[in-house]
Amino acid sequence: MKTISIVSPCFNEELNVEECYDTIRRLFETELKGYRREHVFCDNASTDRTPEILREIAARDPNVKVILNARNFGPLRSTFNGVLATTGDAVMLFVPVDLQDPPELIPRFVELWEQGNEVVYGIRAERDEAILMRSVRKAYYRVLSRFSDVVTPPDVGDFQLVDRKIVEAMRQIDDAYPFMRIMTFECGYKAVGVPYRWRARRRGVTKNSLARLFDQGMNGLVTFSTAPIRLVLLAGTVVAILSILYAIATLVYSLVYFRQLAPPGIPTIIVAMFFFGGVQMLVMGLLGEYILAIYAQVRRKPLVFERERLNFDVPPSNAAAVEAHTEAETALSGTAGAQSAASASSSASESR
Repeated sequence: MKTISIVSPCFNEELNVEECYDTIRRLFETELKGYRREHVFCDNASTDRTPEILREIAARDPNVKVILNARNFGPLRSTFNGVLATTGDAVMLFVPVDLQDPPELIPRFVELWEQGNEVVYGIRAERDEAILMRSVRKAYYRVLSRFSDVVTPPDVGDFQLVDRKIVEAMRQIDDAYPFMRIMTFECGYKAVGVPYRWRARRRGVTKNSLARLFDQGMNGLVTFSTAPIRLVLLAGTVVAILSILYAIATLVYSLVYFRQLAPPGIPTIIVAMFFFGGVQMLVMGLLGEYILAIYAQVRRKPLVFERERLNFDVPPSNAAAVEAHTEAETALSGTAGAQSAASASSSASESR
């Protein structure tokens, strides 16, 4: 049997974590009966009852693995650390415990994976959220797709099923702040998309603040695109050129209309301000190019510091085999016992 790994990050999700577990378990008991289940929960140092609930789930289900972080490292690092800890033949990189990305699509993802697609990604074609945030997200994804060094479909998120070879390829990317939704496309391989509707939360509130969303967005732009620095470089060049043209025009007008436009010295100050401002932006842009190149080589911080791991001593993918082996041993013991009894009875009859 092949193993499908599911990764679910969580932080203060005591209202949703049990439902997420039950939903995934029911899927594997019905539509995915031919596959083993490995569900990895990554807790980001929750302060509510989430860790206790995860401990209870792990105690009764060996197919559930839990990583408890020492502190909150953010969803990107925590989720990627969970992905690297999986053992499945295919891995769902991200199934949120609030179920905004619909887990009922997982069987369809698995079907497309079995057809030879190494990456099956979800496309958030529709969103159940306010029009302002929906518009900002769409604009961001299109900018990222347009200016990224990697060809990335717009509106793609971390809700992706990838083959084990993709996970091993991602493991080679030594990045302390991973942006998984593009890393999978950076690895290459055959990919196919599935559009769906991104649902609103039913319980609780999102733990992703605007500041954290901005940080994640900038991380994606800086890591996979040189567009921000290049735009600054272009802006500095344009301003420098315009300042030179303005200086020439001011000189001509000053010679024609001497002392009529402005007191002596004022045009010189204006030209100098614009020119040196443009030059500074130009130099900062050039320095930024080198800093980006250096920054990409020296990011070497650990992903997370873990407090504890649960159920990682026995891989869930072998749980069914262990159970079958135990049943086989029991059956063999029973057979051996019956044979011994029969032998003893036969010996007794012969002695008589």
